[in-house]
Amino acid sequence: MNPVFFQTPIDYLKGVGPNRADLLKKELGIHTFQDLLNLFPNRYLDRTQFYKISQLQKTNTEVQIIGKITHIKNVEQKKGKRLVATFKDDSGKMELIWFRGHKWIRENLKLNEAYVLFGKTNWYNGLFSMPHPEMELLSEYEKSLRPSMQPVYPSTEKLAARGITNRVLNTLMQQLFLVSKNNIAETLSKPLLKTLKLTSKKEALLNVHFPQNQDLLARAQYRLKFEELFYIQLQLIRKNHLHKSKIKGYPFPKVGEFFNTFFKKHLPFELTNAQKRVIKEIRNDLGSKAQMNRLLQGDVGSGKTIVALMSMLIAIDNGFQACLMAPTEILSVQHYNGLLELCNELKLSIYTLTGSTKTSDRRIIHEKLENGEIDILIGTHALLEDKVKFKNLGLAIIDEQHRFGVAQRSKLWHKNKFPPHVLVMTATPIPRTLAMSVYGDLDISIIDELPPGRKEIKTVHRFDANRLRVFRFLKDEILKGRQVYIVYPLIQESEALDYKDLMDGYESISREFQKPNYQISIVHGKMKPKDKEFEMNRFIKSETQIMIATTVIEVGVNIPNASVMVIESAERFGLSQLHQLRGRVGRGADQSYCILMTSYKLSENAQARLKTMVKTSDGFEIAEVDLRLRGPGNLMGTQQSGVLNLRIADIIKDHEILKLARSYASQILKSDPSLSSTVNLPIKNTYIQLSKYRNIWNYIS
Repeated sequence: MNPVFFQTPIDYLKGVGPNRADLLKKELGIHTFQDLLNLFPNRYLDRTQFYKISQLQKTNTEVQIIGKITHIKNVEQKKGKRLVATFKDDSGKMELIWFRGHKWIRENLKLNEAYVLFGKTNWYNGLFSMPHPEMELLSEYEKSLRPSMQPVYPSTEKLAARGITNRVLNTLMQQLFLVSKNNIAETLSKPLLKTLKLTSKKEALLNVHFPQNQDLLARAQYRLKFEELFYIQLQLIRKNHLHKSKIKGYPFPKVGEFFNTFFKKHLPFELTNAQKRVIKEIRNDLGSKAQMNRLLQGDVGSGKTIVALMSMLIAIDNGFQACLMAPTEILSVQHYNGLLELCNELKLSIYTLTGSTKTSDRRIIHEKLENGEIDILIGTHALLEDKVKFKNLGLAIIDEQHRFGVAQRSKLWHKNKFPPHVLVMTATPIPRTLAMSVYGDLDISIIDELPPGRKEIKTVHRFDANRLRVFRFLKDEILKGRQVYIVYPLIQESEALDYKDLMDGYESISREFQKPNYQISIVHGKMKPKDKEFEMNRFIKSETQIMIATTVIEVGVNIPNASVMVIESAERFGLSQLHQLRGRVGRGADQSYCILMTSYKLSENAQARLKTMVKTSDGFEIAEVDLRLRGPGNLMGTQQSGVLNLRIADIIKDHEILKLARSYASQILKSDPSLSSTVNLPIKNTYIQLSKYRNIWNYIS
């Protein structure tokens, strides 16, 4: 493809002009010939069949007819007038109607000449009519590129109102093909085309815009989808390779005393095979000269903390410091206490630094950190402050990485001469297809099994009418010495949403579970951090049996004695959030339960989410369902709503093509990392152009 030709501004295409160009840029983002060429149809209308007027049915469907206009007249109506034409073929007659644009239409219509007509029919007063039909002289129709399957392009109200109809876009596309045919070059290598039996780029573009039949269209779409996903994967994998070759990390050649002593003498339980595999992957990274850049995914309770600690011990064995950053103070204090307990016999120097650390303590921590007297520092965003300087930070671990922005993460990189090794952890399972696309430049480790002895959490769906039975069950659990979470979606009454509000809930729970037999904690986002922590600590110390909360308890709070999670208005929560909340229980040896409370009014989507929760506790299965229900944008949160701006592929429907594309991109880069062989020249040229005009971050936000 001639890159220079296709970067020609759209203004220079015959039939566009400055006004249309302006609209196309604003409404559809079409700035160049290339952008128009990549405006792929949303759907296709079957234009293979022609009807006679006598064959028309009263179904209001789209039909195509050949005939002649024999008469035109203006008809007065209450508001203004309409233009009516009599249209005949050899089997009967009908009316064509226009409510606007009369003057222009009347001037351009030709009487007694054959037209091809396309549109929806209405039946009124014993006669068929067609409002605002698509029309073309039969002589023009036979000459044009127009296919039997009519493409329907994306559009907006503004474009339609300003006369840029689907037909106009069709005509512009024909014009573009007429001027660009000889400039469409191949973008994939011959071996790739041959192995996968792919149609050429030229054929694919022609058949996606002007398909003659369903088979040619399907082959064209497959080829273009493969190509789009192939180049995304090529950029991601290459970025990873370049990262490893260019960004040097500290090599940690030895596994020494701290790691071995902990592994042999202080490991509280046998590691699962998944944990062993992941530690091995991390050890290999840390032993190489490249900087580790790894994403560790593990479902709630899968034992990521032990993996994180053992990775930190490798850094310490090699004379380096390590840090662990968590999104909330509660979670960082919990990590701190957990690591202190695990490392009790190892004589390590472990400190915590959060927003509420006293100034006097901060000074001591800053000093010890710079002297190298601290082995492990655990904290919140406070670790990112400029005053926090390490003597030699070798490993930075970021927990629940989606809570931190890219800029925040990069601050940790600059705490040293060389960037430290980075391990980002998440308990939010990312579907494999999305992980391949969005985190394709990171190495990914997955802990996909739970430690032995963990009982599966029993999940049930109950309607509001069953509330008294649910209360009785909670009382039985509390009598056994267990604790209960009750989570609400809202903090204040919302008139628009008929859901249980937190304060209402608190009052009704207080009436049912009265003092002195029951003590209740309440936690929500509008409380001061000090008050929130006070309430949390009462629950942690078992001074209260019930914790009423909004989703602030979603991430990381570890209370083994809490065995029941009640989620009010569960239909209000997304699947991954429901799964995260469920993970707050089931951390002790007792059987745990998750009760999803809803009203009877449930959308299909909500029913699908609740069924999935009751059926499975596999985070990855849940994430795949969530991806199908919500799409990639919403899954990644509001800031990343356009997470994959794909032009023709769909990572949910086309996940098999995505896997294939990644596998071939990987093979090609393995055998020819710089894409310098003659056979890969088309790939190299396309890659260079894509990097210049449409970088990977145009696809991924």
